[in-house]
Amino acid sequence: MLRMGVDLGGTKIELVALNAQGKELFRKRLPTPREYEATLDTIVSLVEEAETRLGMTGSVGVGIPGVISPFSGLVKNANSTWINGKPLDIDLGLRLSREVRVANDANCFAVSEATDGAGAGKGVVFGVIIGTGCGGGIAINGRVHSGGNGICGEWGHNPLPWMSKEEFNSTSCFCGNHDCIETFISGTGFVRDYNQAGGNVTKGSEIMELVDAGDVRAVAAFERYLDRLARSLAHVINTLDPDVVVLGGGMSNIDAIYPKLPEILAKYVLGGECRTPVVQNLYGCSSGVRGAAWLW
Repeated sequence: MLRMGVDLGGTKIELVALNAQGKELFRKRLPTPREYEATLDTIVSLVEEAETRLGMTGSVGVGIPGVISPFSGLVKNANSTWINGKPLDIDLGLRLSREVRVANDANCFAVSEATDGAGAGKGVVFGVIIGTGCGGGIAINGRVHSGGNGICGEWGHNPLPWMSKEEFNSTSCFCGNHDCIETFISGTGFVRDYNQAGGNVTKGSEIMELVDAGDVRAVAAFERYLDRLARSLAHVINTLDPDVVVLGGGMSNIDAIYPKLPEILAKYVLGGECRTPVVQNLYGCSSGVRGAAWLW
């Protein structure tokens, strides 16, 4: 069996083709056209090239930075705005003469890591992408759990739990609300917090270099970040109690998170006990596109 996954991003569209064992057979990416019909054309051309090169036909799954509404059947909440309000799965299915499955990219990440990644063998996997923004996805027994409204896992757009007086009403989110988890624990939020404390950096990696050098302001910013991440994940553990939490995105590459987070996490989980593993992803930036392939 050939499984093809497509990652529809804001700047590139990538396709990967996997065999039944998950071995990669083909990979290619093209620039994302910022127009709907041209986006469909690009995806179709990638699928056709893969099938021609491999001499096989296969299933197609697509990860998008949004969701298909279970009510209207149209894309919503996508920051690739030209696909919003469109029946993406139906239109691609008609062009490719087969059913096409479409899921949120964070859900694809969770499925990838649950299938043969850092969460392999676990029943309930909570996948977290903490990069420029913050996303979440849930895989149960290796399958996407999207929920009745199609937004399961969007914990990044809930308020930061257990806010201090200083944190309350201190940030604005693109979703229109204030104090969303995303605004505190994304890489963007990490940089914002450090700079508001008197720093002057553009990337989280710069802060971590200062942490390693013993800079007091940077160390304090990282401690605030860890506490906020622990509070945010404790909210999920208190509600869902997943078997494992897998971190992805640029912030997941900070090695110092993993030994420090468990002790802080236990302070906020009900009962004061928590042994939920919080681990780094296995497939890095390839996990989303692989998860789209595993939608089948």
